[in-house]
Amino acid sequence: MKAWPVLALLAAALLGFAAPACPAATVGERYPGLAGGVLRAARLSELPAPVLFKSQELEIRAEEVERLLREAPEDWKPQLEKNRFFLLERVAGRRILIREARREGLAGPGVTDEQAVEALFRRLGAKASVSQTEVRAFYDQNREMIGGAPYEQVSGAIRQMLLQQKQEQAVVDFLSALEKRVSLEVNASWLQGEAERARDNPVDRARRSGKPTLVEFGATGCVPCDMMQPILEKLKTAHAGRLNVVFVHVGEEKVLAARHGIRAIPVQVFFDREGKEFFRHEGFFPEAEVNRVLAQMGIR
Repeated sequence: MKAWPVLALLAAALLGFAAPACPAATVGERYPGLAGGVLRAARLSELPAPVLFKSQELEIRAEEVERLLREAPEDWKPQLEKNRFFLLERVAGRRILIREARREGLAGPGVTDEQAVEALFRRLGAKASVSQTEVRAFYDQNREMIGGAPYEQVSGAIRQMLLQQKQEQAVVDFLSALEKRVSLEVNASWLQGEAERARDNPVDRARRSGKPTLVEFGATGCVPCDMMQPILEKLKTAHAGRLNVVFVHVGEEKVLAARHGIRAIPVQVFFDREGKEFFRHEGFFPEAEVNRVLAQMGIR
């Protein structure tokens, strides 16, 4: 498996247009698939123009998002211009984690915000563990992706990767649980325009087409990614007009990959006719297994 550098954990944790949303609507209800985490449950509110996000005493204003955009690496800027909500999610997630770390008593004299958040991560992931059975199962299911390396040679790396995934999921679960106990608000008027720009991409267009969609997140020169290409081409021909098959090069679409929580490649994500995620798989996916998932979606 080939790891791919995307924005830090906060970015990964935090994965139809209508008239301006009423205050009762949430981001996830009004714009399905746009938010990746805690902001999915944020209420759409008519906040004062400079304020983009509010949660109790926390406020994030437009100038902070614009500053992040100016400071972003040059190769990210063209994508971030259309994804200011992605930046808002990132900074909102960081601010919320800092606040929760302080409430957990992890901040104090001489402790930076980053150190407090890292301590919170360690606490949340402390109970995560990976069994020998899980390591073996991953190896057996991804033997081709690993290049046929002996189990003893790669078991340690597999265990560490699976452990990291569980620790990251613990943070995601923690953020999701906040939805039930804290007030989260996003500026409805601002988001309406930003959502339209953010969803102007091949994945969201396919998801909104009314047809099932298979998206492959990968790159050229990645062995398991290259192994998937003949399968994808065959699917395009076999199911023309009935199935969208989309390839996303994560090196060229970094924000899109980060929005969908891509931490390693290749990843296949299946969406149903309504654009909702149906199934995802990480690593090389044999043609028979792809067809099995498609059959469950009604594509034969």
